[in-house]
Amino acid sequence: MNWKTIKKMQDEYGYTELQEWINTGIAWKMEGSVGRTAMSSLQSGACMLPKVSFVDTYGNKVPSRDELKEGSTGTYQNTVKFYSEITEYSEY
Repeated sequence: MNWKTIKKMQDEYGYTELQEWINTGIAWKMEGSVGRTAMSSLQSGACMLPKVSFVDTYGNKVPSRDELKEGSTGTYQNTVKFYSEITEYSEY
């Protein structure tokens, strides 16, 4: 599964805006429920961390997806797994 397919599926399932908020760091500056939703989407694989790391509002480093162990929360591989499982059970 490639990046273009993931983007298309994120759009179809309503994760495009949340992915953009994660990419820009806005998700960590908004109210707590947005940050919790972002974390949940990273854990499930619906979204992934950006290619660059940054520091959140509280001074915590948010790593890039490439700094993490392959397949773990927030990585590209975790997102591929999530959307691959969806396509197994649908006619995507």
